[in-house]
Amino acid sequence: MSGAGPVPAALDPRTPVLVGVGVASADAEATETMALALEAAGADAGPAGILGRVDRIAVPQGSWDYPDPGRLVARRVGASGARTHLVELGIPQQGVINDALTAIAEGASEVAVVVGGEAKRWARDLERAGRSATETDQAGAVPDVTRRREGPLMEPVEVIHRLWDPVQQYAMIENALRVAEGRSLAQHRSEVAALWARFNEVARSNPDAAFPAPMDADQIATASPSNRPLAFPYNKWHSTQWTVNQAAALLLCSAGAARGLGVAADRWVFPLVGLESSHAVSLLRRAAPHSWPAMEVLGRAATGRIGRPLAEIDRVELYSCFPAAVRVQQRMLGLARAGTPTATGGMTFAGGPFNNFVLQSMVPVIRALRAEPGSLGMVTTVSGLLTKPGIGVWSGVPDGRPPLVEDLAGEAEAATGVLDVVETLDGYDGEATVSTYTVTYDGMAPVRTVAVCDIPDGRRCVAVAEDPELAAHVVGVELIGSRVRLEGGSLTLV
Repeated sequence: MSGAGPVPAALDPRTPVLVGVGVASADAEATETMALALEAAGADAGPAGILGRVDRIAVPQGSWDYPDPGRLVARRVGASGARTHLVELGIPQQGVINDALTAIAEGASEVAVVVGGEAKRWARDLERAGRSATETDQAGAVPDVTRRREGPLMEPVEVIHRLWDPVQQYAMIENALRVAEGRSLAQHRSEVAALWARFNEVARSNPDAAFPAPMDADQIATASPSNRPLAFPYNKWHSTQWTVNQAAALLLCSAGAARGLGVAADRWVFPLVGLESSHAVSLLRRAAPHSWPAMEVLGRAATGRIGRPLAEIDRVELYSCFPAAVRVQQRMLGLARAGTPTATGGMTFAGGPFNNFVLQSMVPVIRALRAEPGSLGMVTTVSGLLTKPGIGVWSGVPDGRPPLVEDLAGEAEAATGVLDVVETLDGYDGEATVSTYTVTYDGMAPVRTVAVCDIPDGRRCVAVAEDPELAAHVVGVELIGSRVRLEGGSLTLV
């Protein structure tokens, strides 16, 4: 138990509060593990029967095929009266939390749940054993509410030509950041590996981490059969690891419901900030591929609400699918570049359940805030390919004001410089300048170069070279800023 004092009696009964968090890992299908996580969150909150009072269950879409997973979870935990919400891919996980906060504040919900989970390892292990990984059938099931994404996350030319793989796009962001900061290939390699080695150190002491085995910076940076190269400069152990069986649940109430249910004051954690941006700009269109103005917009708004720089927040978990995500956020939010902004160890070492890691990372942050009620905790969200950001800031004590819960899409759009694009791979022939690039591999061998190029009329285009000799060359020599010739969508050095 923490040293939190009694909750002020004058607190508005519609104030949303987080009262329970839970995680689970089980060799079972995803909804079973989600139910275990929710049961853990109920036990964390304290009062018997609190899950039976849940009136709202929201689940962010995972890699599974359940049409209404919230219904299966609700039945398992005895929340028969809950309305179920399914949230499509492309909506920030912070947005799912914000929906619950808003529903509580507006009186549409008294006890709300956000829960998600994955069972990729369960499915893989069954398939390796020659068995079928069968999910519970929900023929004809439809959630009460489906929240849908607006607009595409990528350009058609990116999708058609295999740039949909996140590791490729994040590798290109990483390479652009290297050049923007004037780093050599060797300096950059060392900086990225040192950051990830610090994340690994945190994971070693996280009892819920899926991959806590010690790895030093040299092991992370060096490609090998057990750390195969994915997309230059990233190896396997730079990447999120989503073949896990992990679930997490958040249990939220109105202050009035929490009091009425008898939730002890030392369980209450208060949202101060719940920000997101639903504005989406593809990597290809961004004027500065190494930057993320939308996250900077959210950071300024969060700083204004809490009245202090985000660098002074006590517990920070930056979304960590790849090093570029962390490194760009550090710069946009004014955080120390030599810091270690994680309470979990990050998605490489703690485990990165698809579209659910924000919920996972909330758990250790909330536990830390309860232990030190005067402290602040921040958890960030990345949706897509540095596309839609989110920030949540929480405290163990209320500050007398409603939380700042907003979608800052308009402000993000105004702050983001964009370029027109060539919409097909073969839509431009002539000279161009490489804005950023990556190299992909066949086993250990570099074989394919993918470049985002700027052309003289101010537009951007994509070019590909299926040339192993060129690929081997540009993993050792800086390609960004080079002049190249494009013909039929293929590039050659000038």
